[in-house]
Amino acid sequence: MGKKHSKFDINPAASTVTTTTAPSSQARTGGTYLVTEENGSRSSHQQPKSQTKMAANDVFVCNQGDLKDGEMREVEVAGGKVLLTRDKGEYYAVGPKCTHYGAPLANGVLCNGRVRCPWHGACFNVKTGDIEDFPGLNSLPTFEVSVRDSKVYVKADAETVKKATRVKSMVKHVADNKQTFVLVGGGPATVECAETLRQEGFTGKVVIVTREKHLPYDRPKLSKAMDIKPEAIALRDADFYKSHDIEIQMEKEVVSVDSSGKSVKFSDGGSVQFDKLLIATGGKPRTLPIPGLDLQNVCQLRTPGDANYIASAAQGKKVVIIGSSFIGMEVASCLAEKAESVSVVDLIKVPFQLTLGDKVGAALQKMHEDKGVKFYFERSVKEFVGEDGKVTEAILSDGTKLEADLCVLGIGVVPATDFLKDSGITMTTRGFITVDKSLQTNMADIYAAGDIVEFPLFTAGDQQANIQHWQMAHQHGHTAALNMLGKTTEVHSIPYFWTVQYGKSVRYTGYGPGYDDVVVHGDLEAPKFVAFYTKGETVVAVASLAFDPIVSQAAQLMLNGGTITKEEIKDDPKSWTSRLQKF
Repeated sequence: MGKKHSKFDINPAASTVTTTTAPSSQARTGGTYLVTEENGSRSSHQQPKSQTKMAANDVFVCNQGDLKDGEMREVEVAGGKVLLTRDKGEYYAVGPKCTHYGAPLANGVLCNGRVRCPWHGACFNVKTGDIEDFPGLNSLPTFEVSVRDSKVYVKADAETVKKATRVKSMVKHVADNKQTFVLVGGGPATVECAETLRQEGFTGKVVIVTREKHLPYDRPKLSKAMDIKPEAIALRDADFYKSHDIEIQMEKEVVSVDSSGKSVKFSDGGSVQFDKLLIATGGKPRTLPIPGLDLQNVCQLRTPGDANYIASAAQGKKVVIIGSSFIGMEVASCLAEKAESVSVVDLIKVPFQLTLGDKVGAALQKMHEDKGVKFYFERSVKEFVGEDGKVTEAILSDGTKLEADLCVLGIGVVPATDFLKDSGITMTTRGFITVDKSLQTNMADIYAAGDIVEFPLFTAGDQQANIQHWQMAHQHGHTAALNMLGKTTEVHSIPYFWTVQYGKSVRYTGYGPGYDDVVVHGDLEAPKFVAFYTKGETVVAVASLAFDPIVSQAAQLMLNGGTITKEEIKDDPKSWTSRLQKF
């Protein structure tokens, strides 16, 4: 999973830290050992100043027997907190919060040398602090742990504890390296790919090409905080890309790829040659052939500009949302207290019916209805009607007329791959790119990642699957980078996504298409529940609300090759969690 840092590489800029295997009489330090004057020897290299500073802050945190294997807790050091873990008899200490959105990792899952975030499933190596599954880009700082006289001590400096995040070391472009790797798309797949390339020692040119006018940003936030500005949700700022020699070309739309000539052509007539290419263009909003679709204030949500406009135009107005899946319902949640009214129209029977099922969908519907949202199910929009070029009404298929100052289409996306039609790259009839486990297309040196691909999903018997999750796009970018460098790696990640509505978060892991039953525990009216989606006698997906960390526990069990049976969750939703520590 990329370059591993020494337990003592707290400062990513430190290029040399000497460690060695110590005799049993020396102080144990989290699975690796540091030879110092304190234990009678000296390392052959002077320790970085940050290490010397840390050595002055040696804090007793617990007795050796206070934690069992597989347990963790936050402990106080240097005016802050770190996460102390015990794994296979060794103690480790890392930053206490997930680097994605700051979830307390102590509430997550520790298993097999990894701690998994309870909110969105990101995973960190407890020995190195490195992020090994996603979402998020940064790793955790690590801190030296020693055990002396059955007491556990952590060494840490206040500055590192306060920062609580770490960027892995990266190389820069070297003029002698004439290779150019081009990454097309402005999402997490290209950003994670670029960073992994630099972390793994690639010194050629790295070029990210995006048709957007903003630096790559946290797109899931657009439907959850619609008035947010793009600079506030940028994955990295401009200085970051510049300092790591990652070139960003914005407002560059790709119109064709010459696979044999290894070039990418832009709509402005320009082009760029590549040695390796990653295509990660994501989706574009699905449209419907509805009369009046071109009226003003009939909107789609894809960019920060879209989100900001919708948030502003909805104030005190009548809003009609077409679609009751994740985009549509998150928009409804955002606008319910701002708009005069919010109405949702869909062909299905309850929100999220296809993904979460009738029971969970009905519970979430009630949550929206309690906020004043009205639903019009088993109907579609037949026509948008307007005056002076601006929408005033949505006419439904059954003749119902809904007053509308603003209409938002939230009916999903289609792959943005039209520009590949003459490239020779294999695609499905729906426009998804077919790739193997290494994200390689059928064309040499061309890879694809994220929402636009179908790839072999190991939890589904390696059947080709399309997973349009923010988390999986990160993992694809990381995996593609390793394979672009000749480091053969297969995608090995469990799908994980979430939605936030009215401050409540539903988490989901697994691969649920084709499920034939849903077993629900908890209280759907509260709402506080966990839902198990089963196919035959096997649980294929798990969703929860206010039931943490059960979804992250399920993700970890599935990642380790374990399965949950329908029988064992029939009466007790948590009985299977005891098996996590067997891995």
